[in-house]
Amino acid sequence: MKFQLISAFQSNADSGYRLLPFRFGRLPDRPDEVLVTGDSGRFTFLSQADFLAFADHRLDPTTTRARDLEGLDLLHRGDRPIPLDRHAIAWRTRKAFLFDGPSLHIFVVTLRCHHSCRYCQVSRRAESDAGYDMDEATARAAVDRLFESPARQLTVEFQGGEPLLAFERIRGIVEDIAARNRSQRRTITFVLASTLHGVTDEQLAFFREHRFELSTSLDGPAALHDLNRPLPTRESHARTLAGVARARAALGADHVNALTTLTRASLAHPEAIVDHYIEQGFTSIFLRPLSPYGFARRGLARQGYATGEFMTFYRRALAHLIRRNLEGHALTEAYATLLLSSILTPFAHGYMDLRSPAGAGLGVLLYDYDGAVYPSDEARMLAAEGDRRFRMGSVHTPYRELLLSEPMQAILAAGLTEGLTGCADCVFQPYCGADPVDAYARQADVYGHRPSSAFCARQTAMFELLFGYLRDGDADVMRVFQSWVQRRAVAEIRGEPPEAIDAAA
Repeated sequence: MKFQLISAFQSNADSGYRLLPFRFGRLPDRPDEVLVTGDSGRFTFLSQADFLAFADHRLDPTTTRARDLEGLDLLHRGDRPIPLDRHAIAWRTRKAFLFDGPSLHIFVVTLRCHHSCRYCQVSRRAESDAGYDMDEATARAAVDRLFESPARQLTVEFQGGEPLLAFERIRGIVEDIAARNRSQRRTITFVLASTLHGVTDEQLAFFREHRFELSTSLDGPAALHDLNRPLPTRESHARTLAGVARARAALGADHVNALTTLTRASLAHPEAIVDHYIEQGFTSIFLRPLSPYGFARRGLARQGYATGEFMTFYRRALAHLIRRNLEGHALTEAYATLLLSSILTPFAHGYMDLRSPAGAGLGVLLYDYDGAVYPSDEARMLAAEGDRRFRMGSVHTPYRELLLSEPMQAILAAGLTEGLTGCADCVFQPYCGADPVDAYARQADVYGHRPSSAFCARQTAMFELLFGYLRDGDADVMRVFQSWVQRRAVAEIRGEPPEAIDAAA
């Protein structure tokens, strides 16, 4: 973006309108147009002349343009009081997650794993290593903390290592939660992140009984997947697909999902990766870049890539996804869908990494195998490398003390994009979020430095790409984006304007 601005409730007695808070910027390939966004998340594109007239109080308040800008909460016409209740409702809707408390609770039941993935984000242990499984006392105390959270809807996610290697601990935790929930009456979703290698009929029956969602990793066609996620037997891809097929047969296809992690080797194959997900019957793909943690950090020089390289891959992948959707193959890109939901609807999303205030601690708590409690998976990964500054306490620490801990104070101070240098005046601020843990991992500073932040560069490029599509307004592309946000088939959406998304979401 060329430049940005925040303007508050500014008035000019002769103009007939007051400016409401807004931010602005230009997309790289549209230098003569200005993107304007408001605190409510509504946006518009203005010509250079219209923008300067609007910002300089020279716009005729009786014109259609002025009325449109008022409808977008960018200006207020006349001498009537500004309807602050309307703006408060918009803010409350976008920040509704703050009323819930931590809704995602991650249980790391073991560090043992039978894979040796080059991009692994954690300090894995060999399958035979003893002493790296969560014990019963730790598990029961973690469940105590779970039910201290005020959230009425809880997601309980089991991670590892390979969590299936500690299945009996998973069984005990689930049964403990189910027993306590008879009186608590929370809505609980169980999620398992696993390779699904060697999953048994007994385990699948248990997952079906408790309505689990299963998530696995699929990095693309066999050669690419086996390169990224090697096994001594060189059959990782085949075993993953076998596990997916068995899980689908037991739970239903809608309850088995996959995501891909992109190494340097992946970047040459955007179309092949997308097509492989379609061939395997998935309806969602998460094109996830490498993270700077664990083994992945040590391998970045070999496997890593610059933001520009990732975006070259992503542009090709997204364009191919749009084409395949228009051909009748329903496959969403998870991250683009999150961003589009934030841009095109007034509602909060559930993605912890893009919240303001930050999702770490406020939206998620992680209980490590050894009883340590962290505000995010990334904080746990840093601790595994020896940096435990984000350790909030232990599973025996009451919830209130965990949320008042020193690490949480640091996260809260640095986790509000509305008050961060480089974020507060960014045109994309209403749709973005802060992750102080990630900023610290990348730049050794919880506040981060936006001009040199790889995360910020990628986010900016992603928003520029999506807003470019929205500005072009191609009817077919809009149908695909609406189908992703509304979770409807492309064929069901015929000629609906983009604003129809708000009403249907």
